[in-house]
Amino acid sequence: MEQRQLGHSGLRVSRLALGTMTWGLDVTADDAAEQLTTFHDAGGTLIDTADVYQDGHAEEILGDLLTHHIPRDEIILATKAAARRKPGPFGGGASRGALLAALDESLHRLGTDHIDLWQLQAWDPSVPLDETLAALDTAVTTGRVRYTGIANYTGWQTATAAAHQNHHPTRTPLISTQVEYSLLERGIEREVVPATAHHGLGILAWAPLGRGVLTGKYRNATPPDSRGATTHLAGYVDHHRTERAARIVQALLTAAEGLNTTPAHVALAWVRDRPGITAPILGARTTPQLKTALTTEDLTLPPAIRAALDDISAPQHTYPETQ
Repeated sequence: MEQRQLGHSGLRVSRLALGTMTWGLDVTADDAAEQLTTFHDAGGTLIDTADVYQDGHAEEILGDLLTHHIPRDEIILATKAAARRKPGPFGGGASRGALLAALDESLHRLGTDHIDLWQLQAWDPSVPLDETLAALDTAVTTGRVRYTGIANYTGWQTATAAAHQNHHPTRTPLISTQVEYSLLERGIEREVVPATAHHGLGILAWAPLGRGVLTGKYRNATPPDSRGATTHLAGYVDHHRTERAARIVQALLTAAEGLNTTPAHVALAWVRDRPGITAPILGARTTPQLKTALTTEDLTLPPAIRAALDDISAPQHTYPETQ
């Protein structure tokens, strides 16, 4: 698998990443082991998790696999903190105390002495930004973290945090942001993408298949074995089941037929090769799904098809972005 630089850093990661949001929920530990082995064998290196996924159980599963199945030094381990995990003053949020407590707990669950990429999962307006970002500096200078990033920040939040860190010689630079991005969700192009380009951050795209809608399987009904049929993820999937989405899915089907491939492959290749994107994050429910997604590595979209998809999914840009 092709490797890419993550932002303006020396960290090289696979241009497809493996996500673990449903490990320990829809994906059992045995299935996770099979997925991780499949991803590793294909040349994948970047694994993304978070301390809130199943109350830390996803991290525990991943930690066990990195102890007994895949060598730790062959994986770029990314996790996130700042979301509310439990009651109490250190149970969540982006205060210095809460973040460093979360980091120590993640290290314990993951069975490692360092995180390769530690990300702030959400902006916390109740905490001074300097305090939040100083926790990143502490994490790096104490050797517990190698690189730092953010996730789900707006454009102004991204620019503010990056300016604070990346243009000061004594601060730890941010090298990435993780945001939702697909043919169905292109809002980041208004301000987040320009901010990351200006400040040197790479983009990790979650839900690159539009939460599953871009596979085309939800066109006529909800498959009983799909995430959209579960009580805990139905709303997550239904968010993108709109008339606009139906038009984009139809365009994907047409493109896929012409390329002798699948709508999912076309949608994933489109995200992977967009400006500023370092890696889409794959959130497969089964190993066969993951294996299919990984074959996207062999697909590059022709310019005409890319232009057609750009046009049909174009977000509405208004003043001042149009200036």
